[in-house]
Amino acid sequence: MKIDNNLHLTYCTNIHPGEGWNQVFANLQQYIPALKQRLAPEKPFGIGLRLADVAARELLVENNLIELRSWLRDRNLYVFTLNGFPYGGFHHQVVKDRVYAPDWSMLERLNYTLRLTRILAELLPDGIDGGISTLPLSYKPWFEENSTTRAFVYRIASIHIAQVVAEMVRVRAETGKLLHLDLEPEPDGLVENSAEVINYFQTQLLPVGGRYLAKQLGTSLAAAETHLLEHVRICYDTCHFAVEYEEPATVFQRFRAAGIQIGKIQLSSALQLIVPEPAAQRRQVVEKLRPFAESTYLHQAIARDRNGKLYRYSDLVTALPDLEQIPACELRIHFHVPIFIRDYQFLQSTQDHIKTVLELLQRDRICSCLEIETYTWDVLPEDMKLDLVSSIQREYESVVSYQLTVIS
Repeated sequence: MKIDNNLHLTYCTNIHPGEGWNQVFANLQQYIPALKQRLAPEKPFGIGLRLADVAARELLVENNLIELRSWLRDRNLYVFTLNGFPYGGFHHQVVKDRVYAPDWSMLERLNYTLRLTRILAELLPDGIDGGISTLPLSYKPWFEENSTTRAFVYRIASIHIAQVVAEMVRVRAETGKLLHLDLEPEPDGLVENSAEVINYFQTQLLPVGGRYLAKQLGTSLAAAETHLLEHVRICYDTCHFAVEYEEPATVFQRFRAAGIQIGKIQLSSALQLIVPEPAAQRRQVVEKLRPFAESTYLHQAIARDRNGKLYRYSDLVTALPDLEQIPACELRIHFHVPIFIRDYQFLQSTQDHIKTVLELLQRDRICSCLEIETYTWDVLPEDMKLDLVSSIQREYESVVSYQLTVIS
């Protein structure tokens, strides 16, 4: 739905279990009309659609896509962003680092994203751009001791991404619709922070992908690079950049200076802990954190000491043993918690990062797509769980409330 400053606000349907199209469509039918009635009964209501590869394949057969378009039109709904990060199962199973597979060096990832491109081109309304968020190329720990393989992944990923851009260029020429692929940096991604994003664009995507795209389109390298910068953008997840201790204004300035656009902003909060100094209190904190070290998703953790030194951990469970010894004063955890929660018992959240981003958007509309991305409802500790529809509604209302606070 539209909120102030012509921003489109939605939530990502990756919170609903279901990998096949019939399951996905059943979830849309169950939740979307109820939410629209509560939040925007008389206005168009946007959907951030997550499709696993199997759902994307099934949507493209028979009359499924036509039926979806009809269902959306009849209910004053529209799709303007797709989540193409998780390729396969995302609920009720161990996901961990498999969420990065297949990565962008694999044909499966390329073909899956091309299917999503075809779907979004059919569903996207006229007059707005549409994005497909995707993983940050691959998972960094897979290549820590093999620089040759990592270089290969960078090169092949850039060529595959250029192939997606070639299709998006074709779509724009034929339909006038602007689509973009939005890389989503996160801790331990092959590109995980603003410096690595810029380095990847400048040393890999533009030269390697540019040469390939120029050949494919029969154009100059400069023209190909312009296409890449138009159709490859960043999905700025407020949880991820907060865990990296990056300030939004600084990141936005760096990207703009490098010619890199933001295609989507995902609104989500990370867990934040001010680490106590006494050893006994630290031991208590470690025990209280254990319920968040659950087995489904990766929960990368980064601690920071008073001098700004960072201590990185691939998962919360690996950080807990060190927390009693390292000289950290703060710990941030890649665990998406409801954005309306600021303080929870001994923990806080990075909610202020969201508010800062919304404030910046009032001054400069960096992008038009906002997507609520709290997907951990199933694995939250029991006393943090609420009825799902009411929880999603509260997330929307929190964003609108933050916007009003910023305006006033």
